[in-house]
Amino acid sequence: MAEAKSGDRIAVQNRRARHEYHVLDTWEAGIVLQGTEVKSLRDGKANLQDSFARLDRGELWLYNLHISPYEMGNRFNHDPLRPRKLLMHRSELRRLVGQVEQKGLTLVPLDLHFSHGIAKVKLALVRGKQLHDKRESLKERADQRDVERAYKNRDDA
Repeated sequence: MAEAKSGDRIAVQNRRARHEYHVLDTWEAGIVLQGTEVKSLRDGKANLQDSFARLDRGELWLYNLHISPYEMGNRFNHDPLRPRKLLMHRSELRRLVGQVEQKGLTLVPLDLHFSHGIAKVKLALVRGKQLHDKRESLKERADQRDVERAYKNRDDA
């Protein structure tokens, strides 16, 4: 488990999100979970791969987040793919509504983390990348690695 800022512990990350989308803005939201979901999340047994958030009647909901059933949960286990309500301040939601309604913009979770023991979701407002954009970002990363490698080798010599 990675550490973010002090008091935060990242449980699950959506690594493909930054590859698939241009991140325009980010927010942190609370998430409504059941008891066994929290235990599974603390074990890191969740998948953000195809999840997305949507505004529905003034409330923000997270869909397709898969949290595996807790092994010791027996009959108290939850539905792994149930929609989960996200908690944000009303002013943040109002600002978000205007931006989400633009064509081609989506809300995607970047990570699930615990902030002082409370589960939070880092949401990003994103626009999908085209294939040439993905290739360009891969090329930029490879170039940056080459520069760092060359710089490191120069110091060793």
